[in-house]
Amino acid sequence: MFDTVNSSRALMGMALGFHIVFATIGIGLPVLLFAAEGLFLRTGKEMYQLMAKRWAVVAAVLFAVGAVSGTFLEFSFGLLWPNWMDFAGGVIGLPFFLEGFAFFTEAIFLGLYIYGWNKFNPTAHWLMTIPIVIAALASGFFIISANGWMNQPEGYEIVNGQVANVDPVAAMFNDALPYEFIHGALAAYVAMGLAVAGYYAFAMLRGDRSDYNKMAVVLGMGLVVIFAPLQVVTGDLSARFLAHDQPEKFAAMEGQFETVEGMPLRIGGIPFPDDNETRFAIEIPKLGSFLAFEDFDAEVRGLNAFPDDEVPSVFLTHFPFQIMVGLGFLFVGVAGWFWGMAAWTRRIDPGRLLLLALAGVGALGFVAIEMGWFVTEFGRQPWVIYRVMRTESGATPREGIWVLLLLFSLAYIALTIGLAGVLSWQQRGRTKTPREDESKQGIFGA
Repeated sequence: MFDTVNSSRALMGMALGFHIVFATIGIGLPVLLFAAEGLFLRTGKEMYQLMAKRWAVVAAVLFAVGAVSGTFLEFSFGLLWPNWMDFAGGVIGLPFFLEGFAFFTEAIFLGLYIYGWNKFNPTAHWLMTIPIVIAALASGFFIISANGWMNQPEGYEIVNGQVANVDPVAAMFNDALPYEFIHGALAAYVAMGLAVAGYYAFAMLRGDRSDYNKMAVVLGMGLVVIFAPLQVVTGDLSARFLAHDQPEKFAAMEGQFETVEGMPLRIGGIPFPDDNETRFAIEIPKLGSFLAFEDFDAEVRGLNAFPDDEVPSVFLTHFPFQIMVGLGFLFVGVAGWFWGMAAWTRRIDPGRLLLLALAGVGALGFVAIEMGWFVTEFGRQPWVIYRVMRTESGATPREGIWVLLLLFSLAYIALTIGLAGVLSWQQRGRTKTPREDESKQGIFGA
């Protein structure tokens, strides 16, 4: 259970699972800052400026925590996966290098934005959100390109057992990149929109039906209604890509054991590997083959078509995939409900049942992202670099990694509790309203 490889995987997985939340917020929240301050400039309503100020504080706190967790990840590559780094470092070093520039660009403009209230003219201050949005996206692009390369390694050759003739640009722009990046970026916008809408819907359930809370819900659900349908489309395109280029992962996602022509589309279901079948699923005949290959009678290779030691865990791939897909359609449904009611009543005044739904799905966007990451990583196993390097070959040979796993688990728990405390303190009113004297200083009073 606590051997070196499993401990390394668990520690890296925990670190990534923790960091991905902050990466998601780092991509999604700047868009809301852009929208809120833009509405302030257009309408002159101070509640939009107050939103931007409060959200900027949240962005700063989460950016700082994300920077800490991201720094640990950078060191973890060398600490936990030295063999992988030795092989891959010269191939995918470029995107990690460029991600540093994107990170510092985002940090610079976020600092200017936070401390720039009353120092820049309103339009110039608002425009500073644009490089924050771009830099955050660029940071995600470069990191996802490295993960895409692990799924579709290219841009190098093996000569006498060594990596040679490296083309770092080709490696960075690998075939998996567009599917992973677009799907991931849209997921960040959807998750951020749901989180904001859910938070303020909960406030409305507690009795505060102010225009401030209503419009915050509108901004959050604006992101969801735009990007959630696109998320479903890009998810379909990603699955098609996997059907062609990572057929083992696709078979595990679908719970398909036998090679068949005209595979059904499965909704739910429980895999039974010993019996080579998935039971209790709702099956739509031949639709799975059509969605994957645009042919109702197309052949889909099942897990049994591959060597046993090259097949991913069907449980750790199928269930997260089903949860992710189910949540994606749930988000589309909730967005349709919210905006359908707004169009029907011609006002923004969601009832209690709709508010309960918004509050209930508020955190599920992050759950969907974690499930998508599970599919990506568990579905690639047993490879750390697909069909090039097995996971056990990339891990450190050193013993005792389980001790680090325990220590960092405690550290992450403490960090989460501290972060929750800081955000709770901030949201209890430490930010002044626009009507109050701000001593012509930045939002922190510095």
